[in-house]
Amino acid sequence: MTDPQVIRELVREAMAEIVGRKVRDDEAVISSGLIDSLAVLKLISKMEQKLSVRIPPDNLQPDDFDSVDITLETLKRVTA
Repeated sequence: MTDPQVIRELVREAMAEIVGRKVRDDEAVISSGLIDSLAVLKLISKMEQKLSVRIPPDNLQPDDFDSVDITLETLKRVTA
């Protein structure tokens, strides 16, 4: 799966499922307190399922998933 728009939409869906509502691409979900560190693990698991990728936990921090935009940058970095 390489279409950036499809990937963006799937990340949005995963994040919305964890947060419980739609979020803007630049909306902070971790630093704002919308989700906690346990929810970040659930988010990673959902994204792995939706995107059919493995997201290696090495050198990742919760802030790497603070928004849709930041998550997309993180995915580019760790799945390349």
